Amino acid sequence: MKWIPNFNSSNSLRVIFVIAVFILLFLSSIAYKHNQDLNESSKLVMHTYEINIQLERLMSAIKDAETGQRGYIITRNGRFLAPYLYSRDKVNASFITLKKLTADNPIQQQNLENLFKLIIQRFVSFENCLKYSDPKTYDKRKLDNHMFGGRILMENIRFQVDKMNDIEKKYLENRQKIYDQEISLSPLFSVSLFLTALTFILLAYRQISRDFERLKVFNKRLLISSGLMAESEIIGKFSTWQWDLDANKIDYSDNQYRILGVAPNSFVPEKETFLDFVHPDDKEAVAVSMQGIIEKKNLPFIYYKIIRRDHEIRHFKSTGKLLTDQQGSKILLGINFDITDEHLLNIELQERNRELEKSNKELASFNHVASHDLQEPLRKIQTFISRVSDADKAVMSESAREYLSKIESSAKRMRVLIDDLLLFSRTNTTKKEFIKSNLNELLENAESDLTEIIHEKKAVITASKLPKLDVIPYQIEQLFINLIGNSLKYSQPDRIPEIIIESEKVLSASYPDLLEQSIKKYHKITFSDNGMGFDPQFKETIFVLFQRLHSKTDYPGTGIGLAICKKIVENHKGYILADSVPGKGSLFTVFLPD
Repeated sequence: MKWIPNFNSSNSLRVIFVIAVFILLFLSSIAYKHNQDLNESSKLVMHTYEINIQLERLMSAIKDAETGQRGYIITRNGRFLAPYLYSRDKVNASFITLKKLTADNPIQQQNLENLFKLIIQRFVSFENCLKYSDPKTYDKRKLDNHMFGGRILMENIRFQVDKMNDIEKKYLENRQKIYDQEISLSPLFSVSLFLTALTFILLAYRQISRDFERLKVFNKRLLISSGLMAESEIIGKFSTWQWDLDANKIDYSDNQYRILGVAPNSFVPEKETFLDFVHPDDKEAVAVSMQGIIEKKNLPFIYYKIIRRDHEIRHFKSTGKLLTDQQGSKILLGINFDITDEHLLNIELQERNRELEKSNKELASFNHVASHDLQEPLRKIQTFISRVSDADKAVMSESAREYLSKIESSAKRMRVLIDDLLLFSRTNTTKKEFIKSNLNELLENAESDLTEIIHEKKAVITASKLPKLDVIPYQIEQLFINLIGNSLKYSQPDRIPEIIIESEKVLSASYPDLLEQSIKKYHKITFSDNGMGFDPQFKETIFVLFQRLHSKTDYPGTGIGLAICKKIVENHKGYILADSVPGKGSLFTVFLPD
């Protein structure tokens, strides 16, 4: 039997480390010999040499300019001016290079600045010499002065250059000493580096050995997590897949095969094999979507049907997201959901919605009956009662007249109740057409409808300027009528009713527990009065339909008015609050979106 060595990753890593140690020993010996050779052949002089070269170039350019100028003055031949004209560029280039080379040396920077000032003066001298040597502007005395001054400037420039060279020579000597010291320590440094590297390798080897043990534990946990994920896919009726767009390779999870009605790995995952399962009605749309994945690298939600091998039709929803792995490969991660149960539930909900629409139509029919058929006999009752003359009442007994009065009162209450019910119903069923409206005008209309009772109670209504908003005009007008009417109804008999209406713009963030935060701004409109008020424990129940806090014999009404207010505010996606102090008055606050 042939023996085959059994290497695992841990053993391979140990072998690599042993080889690396031997290589490191070999490289250390070579590095030691190289350092000895380098001590004889290399010198740390490049920086100083570069500065010296640039200073020489600087002097050369100035000398060329001086030579060209003299040649031109003697011969008046323009070709001698070429070195002079180009010398400025050469000087500037050398100066910029020297500026960079001496950036870390303040002394040389100052010397360089002084040198540059002298060079500028020398070029000014050049220009003056050319000026006064020209036949048109010739001036021998000035020419001689500038020529002599130029020679002095040139001597100063040479002195400044020599000064900078001397400084650099001193730097070179110091650097040479430091370099010799460092190069003598190179062998010791190399050995120390080797020992340090060896120590780290040993520590890394020890740590990696421990990591392998932890890796085994993590692998075990990963297997458990993978199993849980597989079970989750089965329970949640979904599956996952990966599409490597660069390699054009698709991988399915096991549940992807199951929700298609086949055994895991029963076919090769490809576009064509998946399209075989897609319902003919949706095959073209799914094919276009898959092509879009390749072109746009994106997969939005797509809904389609598939046909299993047992001919059962299932409804699917798929989505995906493009990711890039560490190697730069484009991988599309996708999820398929079996939404057949949700689809059937949606069908059931649609059926219920149709039934609800039918119920709403029946409710509309009821409103018609309430507004016409129920009111017709009520009107006849009131008509017949009104025809009973005072003479007829005189011959009636006391009890008969009392019964007749109660019938008349009940008929009036029934009329008011039917009208309020119809008004409440219309806030739900009528068309909600929003129009940009001036709330000040709607408030005036509301006060006009309440003119009689306002004059009767001598009420004082004070209103600040209200905004212009997109509202349902007649509903907001009805809101104002109900709130003002409520304050007038429950006013105190010994006090003139005072109603104050104020408005301000507020941020929804100021009322996080009350207002919808997706709407940034609201208009806060308050209605405060000095009426009899109510117990604050009823500040929420007063908006409930038919809820009354007082007997109908004390205060007339149906208990629908504030319920209508709440419904109107809700139709405008707003909020209404109530608060009160018994005996001092009530405060109603309305929030309407900006």
